Amino acid sequence: MVRVVCLLFLLLSLVGCSNPAVSAPAAPAAGGEVRLWQDAGIFTLVGRLISSARHRVLVEMYELGRDELVRAIAEAEGMRVRERAYPVDDGRHQIDHVKLLIADAEAAVGGMNWGRHSDRNHDYVLETSNAPELDRLVLIFDQDWDLAGGHPSPLPQVSAPVAQTSPGGEIRAMLEHALNRAVRRVLAEVYTLTDAAVIAEMVIAHRRGVMVRVLLDPNQVYNLHAYAVLRAGGVEVRWYPVPKGVLLHAKIGLFDAELVVGSANWTLSGLGVNHELDIETDDAVAVRAYVTRFGGDWARSA
Repeated sequence: MVRVVCLLFLLLSLVGCSNPAVSAPAAPAAGGEVRLWQDAGIFTLVGRLISSARHRVLVEMYELGRDELVRAIAEAEGMRVRERAYPVDDGRHQIDHVKLLIADAEAAVGGMNWGRHSDRNHDYVLETSNAPELDRLVLIFDQDWDLAGGHPSPLPQVSAPVAQTSPGGEIRAMLEHALNRAVRRVLAEVYTLTDAAVIAEMVIAHRRGVMVRVLLDPNQVYNLHAYAVLRAGGVEVRWYPVPKGVLLHAKIGLFDAELVVGSANWTLSGLGVNHELDIETDDAVAVRAYVTRFGGDWARSA
């Protein structure tokens, strides 16, 4: 029997869910491999993981509105679906912004929502079957599931390839550590960039000789200040040419050979208020895939 557990910030678009379940123990990892997925192709991965699952499907999603994914969950053989709503702190204008899928011994972590039109956006997701990463992702899901059930048991803050924010500040620590140790290149594509410390560290990296290139979404008025400050500091920054109705929705950066991708915008909210989830990898294939795509995006943004 497949156990499907849904932990959502927005629930109105999800059908067929009932009440809670706990996550199953992790199965052996399939070689510890990772793969970087982009844009609409992400939903090929998501559909495959859901349809092939035999033991568990754990979903934590800011936006779920794609009918085909709801049907895939509902039509899973022997399926038992349960859901909870993440209890956000409205006083802090908090959201549960996580985008996480765990299916048996594989997981998908990144920035892509499962909205009706999300496949139009430019975004990234990292697929992983690495056992330690999968274990950490399950622990975070269980932490969130318990909180949604009224039994908070936050995990202690750690330094690991999988990082969360609120509880803790692991993503900021991961991002700043990657920025501060970069010696060769920083290549970033960011939906919203407003965090003053991150902007300053990009300028500092540039001044110590690092090639820093940043692509921003032109539809986000909040990016205007970051664009001006980065330009004034000598950082190469461009507007990504998105068509009407499309977003540069990515939150990703390459720091030398270390790739960081996830749900957290590089903002005060993303790095300190919202519940967010990021993952880092030095996998050579994933890094090459991003370098290739970034090169094309950078050229088109001239």
